[in-house]
Parts: sequence; C-alpha cells; structure tokens
Amino acid sequence: MELLRRLSEAAGIPGYEGPVRAIFAEALEGLVDTMEVDALGNLIGHKKGDGPVVVIAGHMDEIGFLVSHVDQDSGFLRIEPLGGFDPVTLVAQRVLVHTESGDLMGCIGRKATHILSEAERKKALEIKDLAIDLGLAADVVKDKVSIGDTVTLHQDFIEYGDVVSGKAMDDRLALYVAIEALKRARKVMCDLYIVGTTQEEVGLRGARVAGQALNPDIGIALDATIAADTPDVPAQQRVTQLGKGVAIKLKDSASISHPGLVRAMKKLAKERDIPYQLEILPRGGTDAGGLQVANDGTAVITLSFPTRYVHSVVEVVHKDDIEATINLLVAFLETASQIDLAG
Repeated sequence: MELLRRLSEAAGIPGYEGPVRAIFAEALEGLVDTMEVDALGNLIGHKKGDGPVVVIAGHMDEIGFLVSHVDQDSGFLRIEPLGGFDPVTLVAQRVLVHTESGDLMGCIGRKATHILSEAERKKALEIKDLAIDLGLAADVVKDKVSIGDTVTLHQDFIEYGDVVSGKAMDDRLALYVAIEALKRARKVMCDLYIVGTTQEEVGLRGARVAGQALNPDIGIALDATIAADTPDVPAQQRVTQLGKGVAIKLKDSASISHPGLVRAMKKLAKERDIPYQLEILPRGGTDAGGLQVANDGTAVITLSFPTRYVHSVVEVVHKDDIEATINLLVAFLETASQIDLAG
C-alpha cells in the first residue's frame, strides 16, 4: 500500500498533475515498453502486443482550488474551485497552498458557532463564503502567495479496520489498480495503453485527447463510484455497497457501457469467483465518456471501486473491493483477445 499512500498524498489538481505523474511514471517503469507525455499532460504507457487495441484510463487529477484573491489587510485567501465540492466538507479542513517558494500550511475556518446569527445558521454554505487562514501576517502572505497558486486539501492516507481512507482515492486508487494488474497478469493479450489522464474532474479532457490519439477498440476507465450504504440512505439510492466487490458500471451521466463488455466482465467475474456488483450512477461520469466518443466511437466500460464519502478528504474504500477490481482487470488482460463484443 506504500504506492497508494504516495499517490493519495501527492498534490495534483486539474491541469497541475505533475507530482502525481512522476510517481505513476516511476511505478510504470519496467511494466511497459514505452512512455510518453502528451500536450495535455497525459502519461501514456504502451505495452506492445497482439489483439485489440485497449486503453485503460485512470485520472491523475484531484479536486482542488486556485487562489483567486489575497486580502491586503488580513492576509486571508479566497479560492476558486477546480472540481465539484460540497462546501460543508471543507470547513475546519487543513490545506496546502503551493507557492513558488514552497508549500504553506493553512486551514479553512468559519465564524464560531457562538456568534453566528440565525440567518447565517440557515444559509446554505457556498465556496465564496470560505477563506484560507495561513497563520501569517498580511505582508508575509502578500510576499509569498500569488493569484493562481494551487491549493490542495491536506490529509494523511491511513488504513483502519478493513478499509483504506484518505484524499484523492478518486482517482489515485485507479493508478494503483492498473499497476497491480500489470504486475499480476501472466500474459497481456492485447495491444495495451495504460493512460494516467489529466483534467477529468473538469470535463474528461485528458481522456478525450488520448482517445483521439490512440483510437482504441476497447476503453476501460477505472474510477471511484458512490457507496452510499450509510445510515438513512434508502437501499435504492445506495448505488453500490462497500465490501461487495468491484462495480461493473452499466451507465452514468457521461457514458453507457457497451453491452458486450458488460457481459464479458460478468462472465469473467463468475468464472474466476470474483465478487462484483452492477452499478447505475445517476450523476457523474468517468473517462469512459471521453474515450467513447473518440474518432468513430469506442466500446467502453468502467470498472469502479465503491467509495464512501466521495469528494472529501476521508474517502473510504474496502480492501476486498480493491482486490476484486485488480483481479477482474487481470482476468480481462489475460483474455482480451477472446472478447466478443457482438456475442
């Protein structure tokens, strides 16, 4: 899990994925024949082989912020989001502001509950209401921080009980799964591209560019999905459940999985006794949506790992679901040349 810890704790908001890309490239070394970085920052690893052209994509970016304003009197920072946040999850969180001279620790605070007016208590919290406190004098902040500096949430990766938890499980866990599957596959029966994509959280941009360039026959996105198996959520709204296996996605807002690939994944899971569940996600999308519309179109599917508390710094994933996702991807890689999309 050391690789997953490094990936989770690394900083890489949309458009600024460099630190994550470096870790992923290091892990891919020796597992692929070539690596390149395209103009959008996608890391593309190619393992040459016979059979269909397959792209496996996991996005490197995490939701985060840009500094949009530095208060000249107080030194507090205002922020512009890159990706979708529930503002409630941000209050009382520590952050890192990444400046040219180094990282600065800060926190997102809120007016003490003792002095909130009744109207303030009832008002829905918005990102524009939040500010970062660096604990520094205003003149020091003005000297160190610039408009456009990136901001990430600060959280340690931990293991407890049967789960792992931290920031950016969405989607650093996908990179970990891809590496582990490549290591474990006895033989890869396709012409394989492993792609660490950029800017997924702001519109699947890296996947669109990679799909156009690579023109795959099959695209597989690896991503987090909602596990809302928590108190007071009706069963029909839970999407997936923690500990019940890899989720084979049927549809989300960005893509409808190819029926042939759904059948193939279900068949492989049953043959190899891999626990799985079927997923319909009412809102949200994955890199499959970008790959699907490349050139003349691509057969795509998403393999998801059920995740509680998505888009927070305490995203929680069951270790058994991680293993199930790896094992199903291994099964696919070892049989990809036999996949019958029309059958």
